[in-house]
Amino acid sequence: MRHLMLALLAFLALAPMARAQTSGAEPPMTLDRMGAILTALDPETAREGGLFRLTIDGFTLMVVTDVPSDRMRAMISVSAAEAVDPDEMRRLMQANFDSALDARYALANGRLWSVFIHPFAALEKDQLISGIAQTVNVAKTYGTLYSGGALQFGGGDSNDLQSELIERLLKKGVDV
Repeated sequence: MRHLMLALLAFLALAPMARAQTSGAEPPMTLDRMGAILTALDPETAREGGLFRLTIDGFTLMVVTDVPSDRMRAMISVSAAEAVDPDEMRRLMQANFDSALDARYALANGRLWSVFIHPFAALEKDQLISGIAQTVNVAKTYGTLYSGGALQFGGGDSNDLQSELIERLLKKGVDV
């Protein structure tokens, strides 16, 4: 029985590595590659070193990178932090737990932000695009659904409306 468990554990540990080697894994993210992906989403994307600014669905998005620290952050300013009362703060924390998904609400520098944070080098194209779409959805649904838009429980219209942005942005980034 012990050998069977060890074999199972070895299989589970090695299977992802084998898939990565045969699946044509993406190259590591670089600033130039990120710039190409972001420009596919918004041809007016501006770059200043490791900072990118673009507009998605009327929202100004900043993508800040720190390559030596292997971090990136996509963010949208949502409101003044002082406008967030304790009840709303509680709702934001609930959303961070279940409906904001990979995006999050955060407070910094006197502002409420919608953010997506990820290690830089391991970031894949579809993760970046989905994270940006979720960040826009979280900003867009602030005060209402507080949702990243990719998953919703229930049978309403919200899932289709919010998932549409993710699908549209993924299609724009197909050829990058």
